[in-house]
Amino acid sequence: MVKKANIMTAITAEKAHEKFFQLLSDVNVSNVPVIIVNDNGKNAVLVSEDDWNSLQETLYLYSIPGMVESIIKAKQEPLSECKEYDPPNEEW
Repeated sequence: MVKKANIMTAITAEKAHEKFFQLLSDVNVSNVPVIIVNDNGKNAVLVSEDDWNSLQETLYLYSIPGMVESIIKAKQEPLSECKEYDPPNEEW
C-alpha cells in the first residue's frame, strides 16, 4: 500500500483506520513515514519505532553543545589515524 520511495505518503484517517495493520507493516518495512490527514486539519505522522528512536537520538545529540562539530571533525579524520579504544579492565 505505501510506496517504497522516500516520499511521505498521505492517507485519510478513515482509510488509515481501514488499513491500519497494513500501514504498520508498510511503515516498518519501507521506513517511509505516512501522514494521516483528518478533516479538521490536525494531521499526524506514523513512523516506525526504529525511526522514532533514531529521531530522538539525533535530537539528543544535537542538544549537546559541540557534539555535531565533533562528529563532523571525527568523520573527516582518516581511519589510519584513528586510535582503537581499549577500555581499562576494571570493574565499574
